[in-house]
Amino acid sequence: MVGILATSLVQSSSVTTSMIVALVAAPVNPLPIANAVPMVMGANIGTTVTNMIVSLAHMGRREEFRRAFGVATCHDFFNLMAVVVLLPLELLTGYLRGSATALSSLLTGMGGMAYESPIKGALKAALEPIKHLIGLVVPSEQVAGIVLVLLSGAMIFTALWLLVRILRMVLQTRIEVIVSGAFGQHAVVAMLLGVVVTAVVQSSSITTSLLVPLAGAGLITIERAFPITIGANIGTTVTALMAALAATGVNATAGISIALVHLFFNLSGTLLIYPVSRIRGIPLAAARWLADTVAESRRWAIIYVAAFFYGLPAVFAVLNNVLK
Repeated sequence: MVGILATSLVQSSSVTTSMIVALVAAPVNPLPIANAVPMVMGANIGTTVTNMIVSLAHMGRREEFRRAFGVATCHDFFNLMAVVVLLPLELLTGYLRGSATALSSLLTGMGGMAYESPIKGALKAALEPIKHLIGLVVPSEQVAGIVLVLLSGAMIFTALWLLVRILRMVLQTRIEVIVSGAFGQHAVVAMLLGVVVTAVVQSSSITTSLLVPLAGAGLITIERAFPITIGANIGTTVTALMAALAATGVNATAGISIALVHLFFNLSGTLLIYPVSRIRGIPLAAARWLADTVAESRRWAIIYVAAFFYGLPAVFAVLNNVLK
């Protein structure tokens, strides 16, 4: 639940997993690997909230919304199904932690890199004058922090709304033919496309969110979007893994282990769910059912996003504090 809530708030599983790796690899080791593993799984679920929010921009057109929400939700159900199966298996056997720990000892000291996406670099540079201006107007650091959070939320929703509008306009031109041909490739090629694009932009949310307007426009089906989504899941593990390989210190091996857990979890989920058509059809059928439901009564879409990604984890957080 911590992984879901944290990733839903920052809208990036790369950020959450990188923080988890840093905590596990810290000299004082404030976060044991046993606790970090389910957090990583929760981060995989939480990262799907962004494309869910993107799909809400299509609410004004029922059929368009049905298609967009179905593609957005297939990512959600795939990750949820992977967690439902692999979390109990990990608790019983510890196979993810065991295999990652065995391999991490071979990779320690190998060297890695802290890759900075040019997109994120540009955004950080643009953020500095905004933070400086708010600091001048608002003297209190706490109030300034609240203002920044509200402003960030408004900018995220505005950017997602503009993304939908721009893609809808662009796809009315000849690029429609190019896009349709690109997404008609073999599933393995589509997965590799998702891996590469996500590794470059350092965010599976960006990759999967781009699929939602395409689905809304009817240019890509849920079956074609699904392998790209799975590839994005694998690609998002690259950032934390490369950073962990560059870490040094007494707990560097632990940091590499949790980064490998994230990779092995996504690979396990892919091998478990995608190859067999009947199993692959479960998250797709669930996504279609939910898309049909919210298309008929669109308020359920907002209730689902708010309750599943924010309300449920918040309730667990409160209960955890009460039970302590």
